[in-house]
This record gives sequence, C-alpha cells and structure tokens, in this order.
Amino acid sequence: MLDAAVQGYLVSISLILAIGAQNAFVLRQGIRGEHVLAVVLVCAVSDALLIGAGVAGFGAASALFPWLGEAMRWGGVAFLLVYGALRFRAALRGGEALRPGAGEKASLGAVLTTCLVLTWANPHVYLDTVALIGSISAQYAPFQLQFGLAAALGSLSFFAALGFGARYLAPIFANPRAWVVLEVGIGVTMWAIAAGLAFGG
Repeated sequence: MLDAAVQGYLVSISLILAIGAQNAFVLRQGIRGEHVLAVVLVCAVSDALLIGAGVAGFGAASALFPWLGEAMRWGGVAFLLVYGALRFRAALRGGEALRPGAGEKASLGAVLTTCLVLTWANPHVYLDTVALIGSISAQYAPFQLQFGLAAALGSLSFFAALGFGARYLAPIFANPRAWVVLEVGIGVTMWAIAAGLAFGG
C-alpha cells in the first residue's frame, strides 16, 4: 500500500513537472498575485477528478467516442493560438502595464475561465491523467485508491508550490522588461504546444 502511494505521488509530479500551458498560467498568476488560491484549487481539483476517472477505468472513453480526441485537439489548438496571441499583445504594450498593481486586475471569473479552458481543453491532460495514470494504477491492485489519492496529492502540492512560490520571483519582475520576457515566453510556449497538437496528431 505504501509503495502504491509513493509511486502515485511520484508519477503525478513527473507528469505535470514540464512547463506547459497550465503551468505557465499558474506561474503568471502567482507572480501577479491574482486569485492564486482559486487557480491552485481549480487545477488541483480538476486533476483529482481526471485522476479519479482514470483510476475508475474511464480511459476507454476515447474508444467509445472516436471523434472526441480530434474535437478536443483542434479546440485546444484554437484556444492556445488565441491565448498566445494575447500574451504577445500584452508584451508589446510594455512591461509597465504587466506589473502587479499596474492597470486593472483580471476578474475572478475571467481568471477561472481561462484556467478551466487551459486545463480541460488540453488533450494531453487526458492522456497523462486519465489514460496513463489510470493504466499505471492497475498495476498496484488492490491499492488503486491509494495510488490515485497520492497522485492527486502530488498534483495539489505541485500547483501550490508553483502558485505560491512564484511570489519569490517578484523582485525580478519588479523590472518591466522581465514581464515582457515572461509574456513572450508564455506566448511562445502556447504556440509551440498548439503546433505540437496540430502537427503531432
């Protein structure tokens, strides 16, 4: 049982560690100090639901609905292209407009909507959480529940560290140019992921 829990935690961390659209968004919100707790909770709860679905055996959904994967892939491509373009536009407007406390803060609804789309419209999240974690959990029968709970805990601890730890980068981002670099980096990341989805499938 302990081995299943440890492996569940480590697998979860390893899968979400790479910088992606969702992680880049959490990092940005953490640095800006905007609705960080809400963003962390949405990401963690979403992962927990997806992990639960995988452990419960819903990984066969794509086999039942063959069109679902393609629909989600192209929806994700479209959203990532638009969101990346918005980040490039923000960078072009200059770092002063991007610093925490400068300009208007985004509303909670707008932030959570973006967070939900970045999470649920990303086909990779289903591959990682539902299919991969679900299939790995089967190897730890009869302790799949412990594996899944530890995987969900791994997701929560990662997003909490990323979101709330980002504040320590605040001195660096007191320089407007650092915000420009971050926004460009996020834009490039979004477009790179969109290209991977479009041409890798």
